[in-house]
Amino acid sequence: MAAPMQRAWLGLLRAAAARSYHARPPPRRQRGGVNRPDPDDPLVPPWQLQPAYEAKLFARHGSVSGVDPARLWPSPERLREMEAEEREWFPGLREMEAALDKKEREEERLRVERENLIAANMAKMPQMIEEWRREKAARKEKEREDKARKERLLAEVQERFGHKVDPRSTKFQELLQEMDKKQRKELKLKKKQLKEEARKQAADAATTAPESAPASAEGAEAA
Repeated sequence: MAAPMQRAWLGLLRAAAARSYHARPPPRRQRGGVNRPDPDDPLVPPWQLQPAYEAKLFARHGSVSGVDPARLWPSPERLREMEAEEREWFPGLREMEAALDKKEREEERLRVERENLIAANMAKMPQMIEEWRREKAARKEKEREDKARKERLLAEVQERFGHKVDPRSTKFQELLQEMDKKQRKELKLKKKQLKEEARKQAADAATTAPESAPASAEGAEAA
């Protein structure tokens, strides 16, 4: 019981001491006075040493503040920077209209180019589809020819080695490749011969054409 009573008495004494304490009021400024911050005082807030605070003092107290109005006006360099920033972020009405017109013209140009490209591609679509079909048919035909050629090669090799030979053996694969090269060479030579014959026939036709032309001309004169 003694301990709780002791704590209660201590709480009452502290409360009484707190009620009897009166803090010292801050110093009052004289009416009409100017609170000029001391730059050498380390307790002065930094914002009170800025030009904005001096402008505030001059706006409130005028010349009584002791602030030189010339210091409140920006320097020529800062004024040019402010004008450049204003032109960049707040352009004039004519500049905004010119920029909007330029943007609209560019968008219109891009739209026309896109529509022309789409129209040109749509016009080419039938031809592109036809070319794709021809290429697809040519690929299938080539695949069929390659498959038939490989089957013929395989039959020839098996006939030479016998049907019991393993197609996966190294000797079988080497012979298959050799015969494949041989057939390709023969096919290339055959194509070259056909091309040479076609060229020769065209040359013969070109040489015989001038001889028949004068004959027909003489028959026309005799008539």
